[in-house]
Amino acid sequence: MNAKERAPRNRTLSLSHQELANFRPLLASAADARNGHLDRTFLGDYRELTPQLPQDFADLLFLDPPYNLEKQFGNTKFCRRSVDEYTTWLSALLDTVLPALRPNGTVYICGDWLTSASIYVAASERLHVRNRITWEREKGRGAKTNWKNSSEDIWFCTKSREYTFNVEAVKVRRRVIAPYRDGNGAPRDWHETVAGNFRDTHPSNLWTDITVPFWSMPENTDHPTQKSEKLMAKIILASTNPGDVVFDPFLGSGTTSVVAYKLGRRFVGIESVEDFALLALKRLALAKADREIQGYSDQVF
Repeated sequence: MNAKERAPRNRTLSLSHQELANFRPLLASAADARNGHLDRTFLGDYRELTPQLPQDFADLLFLDPPYNLEKQFGNTKFCRRSVDEYTTWLSALLDTVLPALRPNGTVYICGDWLTSASIYVAASERLHVRNRITWEREKGRGAKTNWKNSSEDIWFCTKSREYTFNVEAVKVRRRVIAPYRDGNGAPRDWHETVAGNFRDTHPSNLWTDITVPFWSMPENTDHPTQKSEKLMAKIILASTNPGDVVFDPFLGSGTTSVVAYKLGRRFVGIESVEDFALLALKRLALAKADREIQGYSDQVF
């Protein structure tokens, strides 16, 4: 994935020949799995690498596996299959990665409308399914013979009835349309500021404030299914505490590890495509100089 010729304002990250050479030695392999596995980016297949990692090391498991559709990831093509076949595949995936999760750990599983049918079946047999988050994904071409797919799901599951959920860390700031006041004229459950009237509300399972990374965003890469840093920040802040460990066996271009680092968490990532794993390392290097997360500031979304 050498640096491409792009328009002057295009901020999409790519790798130069020199960066490829610099970052390759930093990739971890199976030999590193049981010794110094934290804050490492592993290159390889999660099915081979995860069993080499210690058990019960992760507080949060983030799963963004291939959805049940035709998709190319580097030189690997994922083919659509029947719902039952995908459910079986996803069940095997969970059986492989769940031993890495601590007893009070949390799992988030990404999917689309079709994949979600399999996620619920596979997850409910192994985990406590808590909720299904739906986030608006306004990107892509319209459909001529169907409703355009403009949303994706993230299933929120826990390994036990004891788990972390920091609701105060993920409140959403909304503009107040009807600013009610009490009898003394003081704002009732909202804040009056020079920039307007706002209320910090509890987060819901419908997210309409997520932007899919695109060419003018500094976090954007050429990964075909990249999640945004803001989306990951909501999940990590809600379901981990500082110093906790986040595990992503489908790391892609590194959003999970980058956001974990920016928020003071530890991470372990596995990626099977070398170019994407190297991009993850470049993004981590850039995060050391800039920990800003677009859409999240002053501890409010």
